[in-house]
Amino acid sequence: MVYATDLCDSRCKHCLIWQKRPVQYLPMASILGLMENKCITKSTQVGLEGGEFLLHPESRDIIRWFHQNHPNFDLLSNCLKPDNLIETVKATPPARLFISLDGTEETYLNMRGKDGYHKVLKVIESLKNILPISVMYCVSPWNTMDDLDHVAGICKFHGVDLRVGVYSDIKFFDTQDPAYEEAKLATPPESLKAFKENYDYLILYEQWRAGKLVLPCKSILDSVVVLPNGDVPICMHLSDSLGNIHQNSLDEILSQENTMATLQDKHDNCNGCWINFHRKYDLILYRELERFFPKAAIRKMFGYYQWTDNPSTSYKKLLNPHH
Repeated sequence: MVYATDLCDSRCKHCLIWQKRPVQYLPMASILGLMENKCITKSTQVGLEGGEFLLHPESRDIIRWFHQNHPNFDLLSNCLKPDNLIETVKATPPARLFISLDGTEETYLNMRGKDGYHKVLKVIESLKNILPISVMYCVSPWNTMDDLDHVAGICKFHGVDLRVGVYSDIKFFDTQDPAYEEAKLATPPESLKAFKENYDYLILYEQWRAGKLVLPCKSILDSVVVLPNGDVPICMHLSDSLGNIHQNSLDEILSQENTMATLQDKHDNCNGCWINFHRKYDLILYRELERFFPKAAIRKMFGYYQWTDNPSTSYKKLLNPHH
């Protein structure tokens, strides 16, 4: 995931990145240098994000380069400049487009501080037949399960994907309300079951929040984040930096002995977030393993884990208690 800039034209309550000054940009030359690392292959999935990525002064050239040289890339956008986004995607389509929608028109304005609801719908309607679209919904103190049901209905109507995340305290986004971690979620709407992983993700969040769920962080060994200043943090949640791509190549950063020791330690011992970028990876991995192996064998091969305070409970039994 390449956070190419922290410049953003939204005014979100759940993310204060738009207040950051001075604005930082990861130059196109640095991004292309990043792509030359041996740890990045043709199958590596790259996400281009901000802030608002399209506000990067070299955004068009960067997207054009990826379209021509590494088509396995995703573009993330808030859709506040819909015509620009639509034109860019039609000319140089990414593999997937991720856009944000957090509720009804009224909720959107309250939560994001901009009147962007219909702009998001315009993007969906204009591009849904051109490439895969995922609508990202953030469960937060400023929206409700009714809002989630509303967005699920929009996604079902237009035949696009839905990805749900839970508001978290992430340093890069300058979040300021980690107390929300103490809040209890309402029961997810039934409409969410039409979109894989999301319903389960929210149900399991409650188990994790209560301290009952433990999953090794496998994604930390597979997923890398690069920030606008070139820093490579341990993960999306922790602020500790493994290095900086302006000082060392990504290959050098990841191959350092202390990097490997740090990643292995967090992999084995960290259960400190429920950020969808990381935890859905782990959730899907262990869920699928249980389809073929007993829990004892999985724990021996992949590390200790449990879905709830009863260590013997399986994923299937937790999500389908009557079957």
